[in-house]
Amino acid sequence: MIIVDLLEPSVSSTTSIYTQLGARVIRIQAGSVPSDPRDSRAALAEFVADLGKEQVQIEVETYAGGEHLRRLAAQADLILASYPATPAVQTILDVLAEHLSEKAVWMTVSMFGQGNSYSGWQATDPVLNALSSELSRSGLAGREPLLPPGKLAFNCAMSQAAYVGMAALYAAQVTGHGDRIDFSMLDGAVQGLDPGFGLAGSATLGRSARNLPPGRPEPGTLYPIFPCADGHVRLCVLAPRQWQNMHRWLGSPAEFSAPEFNRIDVRQSSAELSRYLKAFFAARSWEDLEREGAQQGVPISGVLSLQECLATDHVRARGIIATVALPDGRTVRMPRGVIAIDHGIDGGGNTPAASPRLKEATPSQPLAGLKVLDLGVIVVGGEQSRLLADLGADVVKIESASFPDGTRHTYLPTGLSVGFAAGHRNKRSLGLDLRHPEGKAIFLRLAGEADVILSNFKPGTMESLGFDYETIRQINPGIVMVDSSAFGADGPWAGRMGYGPLVRAASGLTSKWCYPDDAQAYSDAVTIYPDHAAARYGIIAVLALLYRRLRTHHGGTASLSQMEVMLDHFAAEIAALDLDVGDWDVPGDAPWGVYQTQGDDEWCVVTVRGDNDWQALANVMAPDGPTWSAAFGDFHARLQHRDVIDERLRAWMLSHTADEAMRKLQAAGVPAARMLRIADLPEFGYYTERGLLRVEEHPHLAEEVIAESFHAMSENLGQLPSTPAPLMGEHSIDVVRDWLGLSQGEIEQLIGANVLQGVAPDIESMLARGEGRGAELVA
Repeated sequence: MIIVDLLEPSVSSTTSIYTQLGARVIRIQAGSVPSDPRDSRAALAEFVADLGKEQVQIEVETYAGGEHLRRLAAQADLILASYPATPAVQTILDVLAEHLSEKAVWMTVSMFGQGNSYSGWQATDPVLNALSSELSRSGLAGREPLLPPGKLAFNCAMSQAAYVGMAALYAAQVTGHGDRIDFSMLDGAVQGLDPGFGLAGSATLGRSARNLPPGRPEPGTLYPIFPCADGHVRLCVLAPRQWQNMHRWLGSPAEFSAPEFNRIDVRQSSAELSRYLKAFFAARSWEDLEREGAQQGVPISGVLSLQECLATDHVRARGIIATVALPDGRTVRMPRGVIAIDHGIDGGGNTPAASPRLKEATPSQPLAGLKVLDLGVIVVGGEQSRLLADLGADVVKIESASFPDGTRHTYLPTGLSVGFAAGHRNKRSLGLDLRHPEGKAIFLRLAGEADVILSNFKPGTMESLGFDYETIRQINPGIVMVDSSAFGADGPWAGRMGYGPLVRAASGLTSKWCYPDDAQAYSDAVTIYPDHAAARYGIIAVLALLYRRLRTHHGGTASLSQMEVMLDHFAAEIAALDLDVGDWDVPGDAPWGVYQTQGDDEWCVVTVRGDNDWQALANVMAPDGPTWSAAFGDFHARLQHRDVIDERLRAWMLSHTADEAMRKLQAAGVPAARMLRIADLPEFGYYTERGLLRVEEHPHLAEEVIAESFHAMSENLGQLPSTPAPLMGEHSIDVVRDWLGLSQGEIEQLIGANVLQGVAPDIESMLARGEGRGAELVA
């Protein structure tokens, strides 16, 4: 596979995952590229993004350069280029376009897409956080919204771009049709970071994120953090059995023994319980608390710094970090990558699989005809399989009435919510007792018919059920199995109960997600990260293995961990720890931040990337713009006088609404954006022009379901299908008939033994009466 990378440095990490998977990624530089003498961080970030790529510098005007490009165009499978292109890059693109094969995929990557009134706007990571609604959920009540650390919006948007590219590559291989894709980083951030209309964690009880209170959350909401003897620990006690384990660990205090304490909302609102927990944790170290918590079955993690995380036995045992040589001979530490392919297996077996089912595949539904067994749970699991279902695969969600998916824990008795509806559309549900011998036998028969099996259980669960890869491969040599976990399939932390909030705490992200003046104002409580990005890497792995299967007729495995996704997103910062590089979290120019505007809790981000942005900002906001611009025309002067600049900018912002400030500054070319809340997204001009969001109706929900219309704007894909998300076990009979051809007698026997489970009779009668739709709660 040959991939041509003509992306700007800020988004060139998009193709890094392809190098990890063994593709030949050719990074073309058009002419000489001057380095930025101001910021060694930019040079280091560019080195990290381009590691493993072939660096090619082409002078297109020369005969040799032109010939090189023509040969490359004929061989390229995927070309990615930033839009708008510089004149030098555009010349290269013109030559490539003339000589591409019909199967080649062409993707442009821009901040706001092409052909809309926002296409000329400028974006930075804070701008994408503001316009995706992530900023509105970051921070603490009573304080200004807090910009997330690092470049999470860019990184998650790039994970979406890489997924879209991999899907197009697979589609071109099976249909013979290439694609032309207009990828917007804002579209990618809305879908890949923390989609307000997508799947949310089980702690939300299925309530839509757009119904959250308008301000930031109170400290300790959902996933509280407590001081301990040598730092802090975070609890993630969600299920009733987890609380019961916690209660026993506390010594079974009578004052918290009432049944209502099984409810999350009751525990969250109990100041007495919070004080009791605080006293319980105060004298122990975080390592002791982690160890005791694991023994007691309580999800808990220390809140570590990035350096502390890298020094843990787990990171060392898994070999997560490698040493890499810089061009100048110095060495730095960096994450090895995100996806482990065929780890611990002998390479695919000796018996080839039957030819893959490709007859139903079309450019708009490239996975049609493929069969997927989805054992995934919560956000990562649900999101992974939904991406495959959107592309036409027959995705069967395996569920158990005894152990329902955490995202079915809603205020509605149907086990549905708007988030579940958006995150599980286009799937079928099969209720199956996998702990029953006959249930296991049915699953193995289904596995014999499947193309893909997805899971994100605690490591070892699939093996304990008898569903390990070696067993499945004996009956289906072409099977592709991809697993995801919090901390990885091996290592000292592999057995931990893993939730995103605990992974963020253990990986060093939570400790970074604080206000500069308060290192303990942990502000990531209502964020769902890195679940959605991890899901996209998981599906990239699925598609890569399916792509390989087209040639080899062998299946394979892939494994990834949420922790390693996070560390990969901070790869440049990890490398910087070994170098004399300034504080990674301090902006490289000024102004850079969130500023209050007219209105109640209304805010706008403003970011200056250099002298041109500064001059434009000064001219817009100051009557004496040229004079003020000259006074701080050098970035050193701006950094030195950041307080003076901020004071003047704050006064100017308070004289405007957030929308006015955003539009004036963007018209001048300054990256700025008002803080949108989730409820603002459907009516914001960019989204209405782009058509990203659509309203869907679910037959069992009174509340409208808002979901994305497309993964990226594409000539081939068009609008995504929209089959309503299933009730638990809604399609049990249909699936075993379709996949296995079971007779009515066999089906009745399995139902009688409660091996095959379907929609409960009380739910059926309730729905028949028009109840259980939550209309009274929607208002």
